[in-house]
Amino acid sequence: ARRLVFMSDVPGLLQNPNQPDSVISRLKLSEVDGLKQRGVIDKGMIPKVDSAVAAIRAGVEKVSFVDGRVPHSVLLEIFTDEGVGTEVVA
Repeated sequence: ARRLVFMSDVPGLLQNPNQPDSVISRLKLSEVDGLKQRGVIDKGMIPKVDSAVAAIRAGVEKVSFVDGRVPHSVLLEIFTDEGVGTEVVA
């Protein structure tokens, strides 16, 4: 697969969980450990991010976290340059 999409009820990976507009639009694998240590990747996001990391290491090019509450969020993430969630890449 070239792309994997996780849909949930959050806008993406948030820099600050109390601020829905603090979405991290692009996350590199090299940044994951540091964000875990700082508590940015926490609670329910840990298994999502770990699954994204495993998928990329297995050959998936991009993993996207999108908000299923937003109409057409998957299409917006896949077919626009800006996207609407968090894109995880190698």
